[in-house]
Amino acid sequence: MWIGYLLGTRGKGDPEVGKWGCVCTLSSGAFEKDNTMSISKTIGGLATIGILAFSANAETISAGYGWEDGNGTILGSFGNLASAENVSGFANTGNHSLMLTEDPVSGTPQAYLGWVTGLSEGDSIFASLFAFSPSDGASIRIWGNYTSDVNDINSYDGSAGGENTYPDKDEWFELEKGWTFNSAGGDHTGLVIVARMYSGTNDHPGTYAFVDDLWIEVSGDDLSGVEIHFAPAPGAIALLGLAGLAGTRRRR
Repeated sequence: MWIGYLLGTRGKGDPEVGKWGCVCTLSSGAFEKDNTMSISKTIGGLATIGILAFSANAETISAGYGWEDGNGTILGSFGNLASAENVSGFANTGNHSLMLTEDPVSGTPQAYLGWVTGLSEGDSIFASLFAFSPSDGASIRIWGNYTSDVNDINSYDGSAGGENTYPDKDEWFELEKGWTFNSAGGDHTGLVIVARMYSGTNDHPGTYAFVDDLWIEVSGDDLSGVEIHFAPAPGAIALLGLAGLAGTRRRR
């Protein structure tokens, strides 16, 4: 049995409905009758939508964000990330995507796309996104960072590693990575899903690239405290309330 909510018109992998803004699903072998979902939270001044509380002993939680709200961008950043813009008219699916720009070119800027908190030792996290690396632009890798404070996405507590694959140029290319959560004896409490930028080289001469269709999936023995956060547009929570609840599934 599973429940979820839909902001937008299509769940990733569900061709019968249109592009999603945010989708969350819960898979559970024994789903309790009084399960509830909270859909708003403020982190560092940003309202986020995600899975905030479940009383069930869930097996899998998954959520997606496609920037279709028209305003949501990122949860935070590190390094010389000059801008993160929600742009229209260019996307992997739907009409919106995220445009990242580095300025000045130095180091490896990071855009915090999603954040999973309340994780336990051994939980499995899978994330995927579509990146577009223009021939005159920058490139993207998918990465993960540990955090130590459930209320602060900037509480960096070490790298969780990432995928070394660069996207092919001038096409939407899917990047994905899986992690097994290392709690470091309780010091690590969350995992940030990161887009790392690579600019100003012979292979990547420019300073901009695009991201779309982020998907996060968490599996574990007890996910009752797990929360998945994105950065939707202001007012998205109210819109979600009007939209109601809708179930969806994604297979990979």
